[in-house]
Amino acid sequence: MNPEKTRTRVFSRRAALFVGGQTLVMGGLAARLYYLQVVESERYATLAEENRINFRLIAPPRGFIVDRNGDYLAINIHNYRVVLVREQAESAGGVAAVMRKLATLIDIDEHTAQRVMREAERRLAFVPITVVENLSWQEVSRIGVNQPDLPGVSIDVGQSRHYPYAEHMAHVVGYVSGVTEKDLSGDPLLELPGFKVGKNGIEKHYDLALRGTAGTSKVEVNALGRVIREIDRQEGHPGRELRLTLDMRLQDFTGARLRNEKAASAVVMDIHNGDILSLVSVPAYDPNAFSEGIGASDWEKLVKNPYGPLTNKAIAGQYSPGSTYKMAVALAALENGIGPDHTVYCPGHMELGDRRFHCWKRHGHGSMDMTSAIAQSCDVWFYDVARRVGVDRIAEVSNRLGLGAASGIELLGEKAGLIPTRKWKREARGQPWHMGETLVVGIGQGFVLTTPLQLAIMTARLVNGGRAVVPRLAYPVDGFDTDGNPIQDADSPVTTASRFDHEVENAATSLSEATATLAGSGPTADSFPSLGFRQEHLDILRHAMDEVVNGDRGTARKSALRLSEFTMGGKTGTSQVRRISQAERDAGIRSGEDIAWRLRDHALFVGFAPVDNPRYAVSVVVEHAEGGSRAAAPIARDLLEEVLRLQGFATADSGGAGPKDGTG
Repeated sequence: MNPEKTRTRVFSRRAALFVGGQTLVMGGLAARLYYLQVVESERYATLAEENRINFRLIAPPRGFIVDRNGDYLAINIHNYRVVLVREQAESAGGVAAVMRKLATLIDIDEHTAQRVMREAERRLAFVPITVVENLSWQEVSRIGVNQPDLPGVSIDVGQSRHYPYAEHMAHVVGYVSGVTEKDLSGDPLLELPGFKVGKNGIEKHYDLALRGTAGTSKVEVNALGRVIREIDRQEGHPGRELRLTLDMRLQDFTGARLRNEKAASAVVMDIHNGDILSLVSVPAYDPNAFSEGIGASDWEKLVKNPYGPLTNKAIAGQYSPGSTYKMAVALAALENGIGPDHTVYCPGHMELGDRRFHCWKRHGHGSMDMTSAIAQSCDVWFYDVARRVGVDRIAEVSNRLGLGAASGIELLGEKAGLIPTRKWKREARGQPWHMGETLVVGIGQGFVLTTPLQLAIMTARLVNGGRAVVPRLAYPVDGFDTDGNPIQDADSPVTTASRFDHEVENAATSLSEATATLAGSGPTADSFPSLGFRQEHLDILRHAMDEVVNGDRGTARKSALRLSEFTMGGKTGTSQVRRISQAERDAGIRSGEDIAWRLRDHALFVGFAPVDNPRYAVSVVVEHAEGGSRAAAPIARDLLEEVLRLQGFATADSGGAGPKDGTG
């Protein structure tokens, strides 16, 4: 066989196989290409579109907060802020270098600088980082002039929360601040840079309602994810407008009346529907500082302030109620068969075994019945009654009056107080109850603890016919329950805050029209369940509280209303902080004025007006101010006079006085 022919034949066969294989491969590629470009063209066009188009959230404007008359308590204002883009700053030596230059133009503390550096490492290079908010116009101008030397730095205009009444509303409205890890709840809104949520007060309780619903922006991006243009925009729904029961005029008056006290609180409440008209705690803080981003040094000052500006004393201050608690003890006596004519002789003390329990009046009150014992605050009469009734029966009545449990008011941090029982002491302390402790409970000392709000609730329930009124700070919000949670079946967002166009005056007309409707809305006394007390017993106590203020020997007789057509009733109280020891007495210390302020007794007063047809209850606590008749009662009088005038019960020429410094 010819070797040449053999080689030719082998080559031809291999060539045919190669060409055939190549044809198959090319055919397969062509078929695949046809499949991708023709059969699957629509699917891949969609995928390409999705890779090119992004949807981004738009933060909604936060809902306004107003008082019962439409006065603005929390609004949104223009906020000039400086932002930094990392990738643009690289040309000038990086973020750190640009931040050093920027710090020569505006105040940037170390905490802010470290935060910006952390965010620069964590975020995409082209995402703006907020450096400082709430710039003044002078600061904006300085940055603008030096813009060429600050690559990546620009001025942005946004919205920030503003509280027009500052300290006077701090403990009620609260404040907003930046999102932290514990705030994250799956809501994509919380991931937006610079987004803020309620941290305290009403802002916290109704955060979901005030937050609103995000809008969306459909944008075209390049391969790096940078926005090229906006294709479509769907605005979200602004947060709901929230109307409070507070009357800002009374709130402002109360704040002014307490301004010279080192530490105090006051509550004014409608006894029929539970509306809180004023709730003030002093000292307070400026919530705008938190909204703007409080500095480390300012925060440290607040935390270390011995008078507790961060504590809402009206709901979280727990005090022995002192003689204000005698109303609950007297009611327990009436409910357990001890009549108003029950008489006890007060020589200035009571003996129990080898112990002597003193009355505040050293030489005694003489013969006392229930009315005179309340009017003159005789301790010995209440020692006797407490011993007869027993601590457990006193506790049962106290609980029905709203003591010993949180009220559920729409504020964070409310304390429950403590109404002791035999069982409580056995379980909490592993000790038996002693009769001497019952006597001390009878005058509101010992283990008994109450908050100023609870004392206002107690007073309201005593004089509203024995109805279980509960306090409220906000009118109902459409689509949300009283705990601030969305109602699942509720309709979608309403337009109550749709007038957010950064023009507050545009909303004034709508607000004033709504005020008349909402101010009278809500529950009435009849809508609250009865507590089961006999009306004749409540009438006896109301008469006794009238005698406290308007009787010749009442402990608050110097604080009667100065309105010719109305009178108020009430009860003074002194909450013991510590006893003056015998050694101190031997050294010449006779009263609280002779010891350090923080060791002095607290002054308390609870009251209501008008006596003939009660409508408002008040409680006042002035820390370490000694007797309630001297320090707390005059404040309560002024508050009741003011609320009667503001609500149309008293005319402007009925007498009385405006806010006064000090305790009166």
